[in-house]
Amino acid sequence: MSKSYYDILGVAKSASEDEIKKAYRGLAKKYHPDLNPNNEDASKKFKEATEAYEILSDKTKRGAYDRGEPIGGQGGAGYNPFGGGNPFGGGGFGGFSGFNFGGGGSGSIFDDIASMFGGGSSRQQNLKGSDITLNMSLSFEDACFGVSKDITINRLESCEPCNGTGAKNGTEYTKCSDCGGKGRVRYAQDTPFGRVVSEGACRTCSGSGKNIKERCDACKGKAILRKNAIVTVTIPAGIENGQIVRVRGVGDRPLKDVTAGDLLLVISVAKHKLFVRKGLDLYATIPVSFTQALLGDKIELKMLKDKKITFPLPANTQTATPFKLKGHGIEGSKKGYAGDLFLTVEVEMPKSLSKEQKSAIEAISKIIKPDQYEKVSKFNKI
Repeated sequence: MSKSYYDILGVAKSASEDEIKKAYRGLAKKYHPDLNPNNEDASKKFKEATEAYEILSDKTKRGAYDRGEPIGGQGGAGYNPFGGGNPFGGGGFGGFSGFNFGGGGSGSIFDDIASMFGGGSSRQQNLKGSDITLNMSLSFEDACFGVSKDITINRLESCEPCNGTGAKNGTEYTKCSDCGGKGRVRYAQDTPFGRVVSEGACRTCSGSGKNIKERCDACKGKAILRKNAIVTVTIPAGIENGQIVRVRGVGDRPLKDVTAGDLLLVISVAKHKLFVRKGLDLYATIPVSFTQALLGDKIELKMLKDKKITFPLPANTQTATPFKLKGHGIEGSKKGYAGDLFLTVEVEMPKSLSKEQKSAIEAISKIIKPDQYEKVSKFNKI
């Protein structure tokens, strides 16, 4: 074997028992023959991972393997304690009922994997299709108030023309005689430890329970198709940029008896031209002319959803003056409650003046006393 057992599982030589178990569990679920029918490469990787785990999960065997010593008095790297190229004998790898590697007993990881794929364990676990992750862009207002949208996703589904059988019209197949259409068979093997009986995927039909006479034209015998589907998603009010919305049960569902995966939407919220949101509160900086700031005025402010409010600007307002308008933020889920609007005033001077305007301002400046300017007055006294 060119790769070490550590390389096969993708772990470091110093990996803990839990890390080894976690790595094997992931590979077993990924390459299990029941989910990869007629896939020799997946079957090979599954066998390699299982052999690697059988050695590295046993402290005595792992120690001997690390030292380069024969394991169980036989070979070295790649040694199979049961005498064949397959640590489970010639009977496939679909199930693990009856094995007890490394003292795992009925609670071993092999029992866990077997239960996932219909093995002999009483602890049945439902298989689940893969999740689908998409980026979703929202306007500032949609993020504030929530929105429902129809989006198109591309997902794996059981082939409808063949009813998930892989056979033309769903009928051009016969029941596998070796497994009786169950897709699983029991294997027995005499080992140095006694007679071992296991249940696994049928090698004849690759666990499908069927011998296909003519393949389905739609799925080419694979029994699954990738299709576009329209899904209605509801985005809650107050969603933040970068948050993830999970829509359950609309992801991949390659088999009819498999639970559909979920849809994960990564939210991207567009910036608003005026407002910034913090929770239910809105923040904005508004420009006003120097004459409005001096004399006071009523400022019309366009809010979200085309709502308008009138903001009374007091006379002699200084630049950077903050104002709080209670209840003019975003409405909360609780009726009658809303956030606040926080405004900061920025006083703007004209870019240029005509000769007449300049003369008029000069006349005004002569009648305004220096001590009427608070900051200027303090500066002149330094």
